[in-house]
Formats: sequence, C-alpha cells, structure tokens
Amino acid sequence: MTKRWYDDACGTALALEFVGERWALLIIRELMFGPRRFGEIRANLPGISANVLTQRLEGLEAAGIVLRRRLLPPASVQAYDLSDWGREAERAIREMGRWAARSPRHDPLAFMSTASAMISLRTLIDPDKAAGRTLSIALRFPDDAFVARLRDGELVITRGEAADIDATLTGDTMAMRRTVYGKAGLDGEGLLAVSGDRVAAQTFVDLFALPAKVA
Repeated sequence: MTKRWYDDACGTALALEFVGERWALLIIRELMFGPRRFGEIRANLPGISANVLTQRLEGLEAAGIVLRRRLLPPASVQAYDLSDWGREAERAIREMGRWAARSPRHDPLAFMSTASAMISLRTLIDPDKAAGRTLSIALRFPDDAFVARLRDGELVITRGEAADIDATLTGDTMAMRRTVYGKAGLDGEGLLAVSGDRVAAQTFVDLFALPAKVA
C-alpha cells in the first residue's frame, strides 16, 4: 500500500487504509480462528467474487495482516492465516459489532458464518454472569466445530474437537441464534440439540444476550 487515502496522522485513518475496502474486515473475521483455504473464505462471504477476494487477500498480505501458509499433511495445500498483529484486530471487530448491533437496522436472522457466530459469543457474553464460572462446551455445525471454554470470566474459543467437555450443542448458525439470542430453548425444531450435561448447556446459553437497540 503506497498511496495514502487520507492526509491524517490519526491511527483510525491508517486503519481504514488497511481494512476500509469492502470485504477486507470480514476476511479478517473469517481467519480469526485459524487458517482457511481460499474456497472456504469465499463460501462464508456470500456475494464476494473470486477476483475481489484475491485482491483483498493480496492487499491484506502486503499490509502484514494476512500471511500464506501450507497446511500440514494430509491436506498439504495453501491456506491464508492472520499474522499475530492481524489477529489483534479481533477486539476492534468485537467492539464494532457490539456498537452496530444496537442499530434498528441490525438483522440478527441474516446469513451468519460460523466464525461470525463464534465472535458474536465472544462479543455478547455478560461479564457479570460469566464471573467465577467454569464451563467447557462443544459447538458442532454441519461443516465446522469449535470448543468454548469459560474460565474466570474469560471465554476462549478454538476451532476443533475436544473430549473434556461438559456438553455439546449441535445445529447450524440459525439454530444457534434462535437458542442463544432468541432464548427459544433447546432440542426443538430449528434449535440447538444438546448432549451431555443439560444444566451446563443451559447455563452457557444464559450467558449471552443481544444489546438493547438505540431509540
């Protein structure tokens, strides 16, 4: 990135030069839980073309935010990942998401990728309810899986499976939103299914809520 958009020393102005292009920040979101192949990124960003995705990845790579890496065998294919500095953008993404979710224009039922769903949990957890609790919950989606561990009020989410969990919640991201944010219950049609400790699962669901809308 050699051409400056703004003649402005503010860090926010420079941040916009890095991620102000359409799709750029959402690409970072999709990489927040580890490397993704080109096709995986594109599948979770409805509407983006292959050409635009290529351009944005090149720009983010040139800025030092994204890097390329080869996945370990048996995959052994090229994927995209965030640099350590790039991963620090999660806090900004969460704060922007919390702020924008208060708008009446926010549609909680629109398309949501699994990475977006997991960041929403990190964003909308109630710190007072989470304080002092310890939980380990597996979240299984049709094409993805995560483990959410709550320790001393901090929710850490990693992609993958684990054996040492209290309960497993299974469904798609729409079911997750109906159960977690809509408080529509567990094990019903279009809702998350639970296996394991049902009390732990319900305790986990109760930790989250959408913010109140602005007037």
